[in-house]
Amino acid sequence: MPIDSGNTAWVLASAAMVLLMTPGLALFYGGLTRAKSVVNMMMKSLAALGIVSVSWVLVGYSLAFTEGNPVVGGLSEFGLRGVVHTVSDAGLPDIAFAGFQLMFAVITVALISGAVADRMRFQAWLVFTAVWSVVVYFPVAHWVWGGGFIGAEGLGALDFAGGTAVHVNAGAAALALAVVIGRRIGWPGGQTFTPHNLPLVMLGTGLLWFGWFGFNAGSQLAADGVAGLAVLNTQVATGAAILGWLLVERLRGNRPSVLGACSGAVAGLVAVTPACAYVEPLGAVALGLVAGAVCPLAVALKHRLGYDDSLDVVGIHLVAGALGSVLIGLFATPDLAGRAGLFYGGGLGLLGVQAAAVALVGGFSFGVALVIGLALRYTVGIRVSPEVELAGIDSGEHAESAYDLPLNGTGTDVAGRARGPALVD
Repeated sequence: MPIDSGNTAWVLASAAMVLLMTPGLALFYGGLTRAKSVVNMMMKSLAALGIVSVSWVLVGYSLAFTEGNPVVGGLSEFGLRGVVHTVSDAGLPDIAFAGFQLMFAVITVALISGAVADRMRFQAWLVFTAVWSVVVYFPVAHWVWGGGFIGAEGLGALDFAGGTAVHVNAGAAALALAVVIGRRIGWPGGQTFTPHNLPLVMLGTGLLWFGWFGFNAGSQLAADGVAGLAVLNTQVATGAAILGWLLVERLRGNRPSVLGACSGAVAGLVAVTPACAYVEPLGAVALGLVAGAVCPLAVALKHRLGYDDSLDVVGIHLVAGALGSVLIGLFATPDLAGRAGLFYGGGLGLLGVQAAAVALVGGFSFGVALVIGLALRYTVGIRVSPEVELAGIDSGEHAESAYDLPLNGTGTDVAGRARGPALVD
């Protein structure tokens, strides 16, 4: 089969865009934390880049996208040795597809880190990343996209770009880790945990938003009309989610904020991910509005239920990913999805299939992440000491600080190290 240079170029460009999402996430999470935790958040994303890149070449692609059984692929492509020179029936080199899917694996693991900001040992994060990516992400990718029991060849669930495989998967694991590791010292009262740098949050949001076009439209694996639909639906759903989030915040008596708008944008991006090629633009707008309205309420639940999800991975990624996946059962059009949602005369069948896929992926990821977290807790240790947490995880775990500036006449930087003459307000 001759190589289609146009489609190949689009997939390679999309892979680069999805890669950009991980440093974008590092900046987004870094801005959301306190100043003394920025380095640690960025290091967790960098660690995911390193570990998952290697494990994907060794076993990840093979476990996810080669023939095996309905639960996991085989090891026939260990090291990608048989993939380098093969080409799919659509004219796309398999090695380009492998590189594109690698970026999905990286960002999925990195998303989890937001739930354990300020308090998870970096060593424990390295072990969790290595184990969870192999035991959970690679098999789930096979379930959904690689011929496993959830996707087209099994249950028949629809997930164009990762509502279940990425966001429900990561969000459920984040919830498990948050439960195992416990609350931050001083949360929910007693200390201020507000974002320390909103411009950094805005920059991270912009990079995520840009990269998401490669994430969603690139999943078509072709430069065609479906990719164009995915781009448009991604944009309008995200815009609608911003409006939905701000409206709910206004109704709750809060003022419009950059933090709320950025959170709404991410919620919309997450929600449209599984549905972006299966719904019409009006359906994408409706989906975004629902996600933008529901997610701030879901975020608030952590205070009622008592779990400390530091950067709202559960309230945004798990909830919006589940919403986007399930709402395909309402808004899917037969000419785009091959099956009709409830609002297009399809009945409740697809809705049930989508809900089952969410439950299966979420339950599996939560359960395995809980076991990994407990194993870490009782072996190498999962949480930094109270002294390190109070002084700042950046200095305790990395001997670095994000801002090499003295603060308010103290003569020390945020890591507590002397830095010459003090600045005076």
